[in-house]
Parts: sequence; structure tokens; C-alpha cells
Amino acid sequence: MAVLSDRRRETHRRSAGKNAVRHRVARQESLRRGIGHVASETYLITRLAFTLLRYLGIGYRWITQLLALGCYALLLTPGFLQVAYYYFLSNKVKRSIVYGEQPRNRLDLYLPADVSEPKPVLIFVTGGAWIIGYKAWGSLLGLQLAERGIIVACIDYRNFPQGTISDMVNDTSQGISFVISNIANYGGDPNRIYLMGQSAGAHISSCALLEQATRESGKVDSVSWSISQIKAYFGLSGGYNLLDLVDHFHNRGLYRSIFLSIMEGEQSLKKFSPEIKIQDPCLKCSIPDFPPVYLFHGTADYSIPSVASEQFGDALKRAGAKAEVILYEGKTHTDLFLQDPLRGGKDDLFDHVVAIVHSNDSDALAKDATAPPRRRFVPEILLKLARKISPF
Repeated sequence: MAVLSDRRRETHRRSAGKNAVRHRVARQESLRRGIGHVASETYLITRLAFTLLRYLGIGYRWITQLLALGCYALLLTPGFLQVAYYYFLSNKVKRSIVYGEQPRNRLDLYLPADVSEPKPVLIFVTGGAWIIGYKAWGSLLGLQLAERGIIVACIDYRNFPQGTISDMVNDTSQGISFVISNIANYGGDPNRIYLMGQSAGAHISSCALLEQATRESGKVDSVSWSISQIKAYFGLSGGYNLLDLVDHFHNRGLYRSIFLSIMEGEQSLKKFSPEIKIQDPCLKCSIPDFPPVYLFHGTADYSIPSVASEQFGDALKRAGAKAEVILYEGKTHTDLFLQDPLRGGKDDLFDHVVAIVHSNDSDALAKDATAPPRRRFVPEILLKLARKISPF
């Protein structure tokens, strides 16, 4: 019996040793994949940046903006490093899921700790002046919403000069279709899909929504998703009438010639202006299926003035859609999306979005009411300095 017991112990030790080796190998492999992902993405962004620099040439405004952006990012580095650690090392982040065949047809998923029951899903389209957009820019939003039981899907799309506005809208639409069709495999509820865009991403995603509405109004057979599947649309600090914004952007360093190249010429500005497009009589039959629209904007936003959201909200209402414009007094273009979330604590915009997503879930609302305050990522003095130097 003693010999048998010794054999069992020896077998157990060997099994434990093998399991430890397997876990160590798995961790090493995960780390190698993470490093490889960082390297490939860094190469991509660097290559695109140099292509863009060749395209821009020498210009005082955009060079000073670029320098200010570098200083701004440096001040917020403590927060960015913490979010990057979560992005690359958390097993609740599914990075670079392929949703199409084109370059940068990738998306990231941020999953709550518990997906035993289907969770609501927020599809997020990041900003970046149509030039430097990247899916990882939504990682802070993904982290914080996942803590509230919401799955976040951050869609990447081709930026200029890799693509123009048609490519960006098509990529976004394809990404939305992929999420709607496949999110159940990741614990998401396909009947609770929300769409959100920030800055240029708000423009692109609203264009995708209206383009889809146009397809449906024309009874196109190849429709792969429907605007009726989107429970609500959130536009954050977006611009929706390009005719009104082209000169404004030029004065801020996004030169008219570059902007028109992004938007495929002056003749296309109306086509890609949601404020104008929503007034198209052809869309009248699609308005009953249009999701409620919530437009958030800071009154001290100098990158895209808050009047852009106000005018789009008015156009939506005139067309018969449900729209609400929420203005935040004294908030800048980056306050709402970066400084306030990095500050932690209470955040009116965040609470507003969560309340809408959880509006028909009493259990989730009860958990939200007792949720601990969100943690701070960056000291207040650095946030204040970053706000002053922000080029946006």
C-alpha cells in the first residue's frame, strides 16, 4: 500500500509539473504574440505616418499642432501606460479580430468579467481627423464600459492616405455587419446593439448609418444589416456638415487641399454631410426605423464647434427622427473623451451613455447605482497642463 501511495504521489507530482510547464509555455506564447502584435502595428502606423508626411509637405500650422500633440501625449503618459497594460495583457481583450479582406479590417473586443448571460454591445468608431484613427484609441472607453457589463467593439478602418472617405464608410459598415452577425459567439446580445462615434468617427459612423438607410429605402437585396438593429446612436464631438467645416479645418491646420482629397473632391462634400443627407426625401420611409440619436458636445470645443451637433440635431428632428443634443458647458474636444475619463470619479457623459444602454435592464441599473467610483489614471496637475497644451 505504501508503494502504491508513493507511486500516486509521484504521478501527481509529474502531472503538476507538466501542467506548470504548459502554463509557462502558454504565457510565453501569449507574450510573444503580444510583442509581435505591438511590432506589426507600430510598423503600420509608422509607415502610414511617413506616407502622410510626404503628402503634407512643409506647413507651419500642422507642424505646431504635431509638436503640441507630442507634448500633450507625454503629459498623459501615466494613464496611457496603464491602459496599454490592460489592452495588451488582459485576457478580456480580443485584439485584431478580422472582419473583412481590406487592410485594417480589424476590430478589438472588450469583454466584461462575466458573460454568462448575453450582454449589451457598443460598437465604437474612433476619431483621428480621418488621418490618425486607430482602434486602440477606444481602449479606455472599452475598459470602463466593460466594468459596467457592456461589451465594446472598436472598429478599425483605413485612414487617409491609405483610403478616402468612401473606404472609411464602407469599412465601418462592414465592421458593424460583422459585429451584429457574430457578437453572440462572444457573449453579446445581438438584440442590444448600440453605435457610437467620436470626432471624425462620429462623422464616419453617421455616414455609414445614413448610407445603410439609403440602401434599405431602395430595397437593395444585398443589405447585410439594418438600421433597425441599432438601438441608439451616440455622436460625440462630431462634425456633420462638411460645407460649413472645410474652411474651419483649413484654419486649424487640416488644409483645404488635403481635406478635399480625403473627402474625394468638393463635389462629394454634400454626399458625405449627414446634416444635408438626412433631408433627402428618399430617406423618408426609413425614418421610422431610425434609432434614437444622442449628440454630445462640449461648448469650448474649438476643433469642431458645438453648433455642428446642434444643427445636425435640428435636421434630424425636422426629418422626423428622434434626436437629443446634450451640451457640456466649458468642455473641450478632448475633455469629454480623454481628460474626464482619465480623471476618474463621476462623469456625466459616461453615466448618460450607461443609463441609456441599461435602460431596460433593472438589474444592471441597480448595479450601476452601487458601482464604486471610477479610478483616477492621471494626477490632476498633469490633466490641467495637458488641457492647456492640447492641439484639439
